[in-house]
Amino acid sequence: MDRFDKFTDRARQALTDAQAAAARFDQNYIGPQHILLGVIGVDGDGAKVLVNLGVELPKVRTAVEFLIDAGQRPVVGEVGLTPAAKRVIELAIDEARRMEHRYLGTEHLILGILRQGDSVAASVLESLGVNLGDARREVLRLAPMGSVPADEIRGERHGDTPGRFHDPA
Repeated sequence: MDRFDKFTDRARQALTDAQAAAARFDQNYIGPQHILLGVIGVDGDGAKVLVNLGVELPKVRTAVEFLIDAGQRPVVGEVGLTPAAKRVIELAIDEARRMEHRYLGTEHLILGILRQGDSVAASVLESLGVNLGDARREVLRLAPMGSVPADEIRGERHGDTPGRFHDPA
């Protein structure tokens, strides 16, 4: 079974875009800042949450890109997640579980970034007025408790308890 089977297509795309952002900056790792760039680059609920909270996405991109240190040489080979990025994903999974969502979307990645807190990505969001409580409320407004985006989820497993997120690990 795919480790990311409960990730929406947009969340998967955001992580793919995060990897591309890391490569664009010649960095051999994916950090929370790259995940944030990936999230705002896809047309998903993560970007909607930020926009609904009054954030201009181009400002997020500009601020993150300004703060990212470019690597010294082009990256060859696989680009891995930093411990902070892994923590963002763990926290996003936890947020999805708490909301009884049967999927992990870009909105949960935003919550994971804010909860992880110790990153360029979280600092940028906080400097633009985004806090975890407001972001959670907005996620729940867009996707109430127990929501399932049936048109977007992959790998629906037989025997899953309705309305519950199961850890893909």
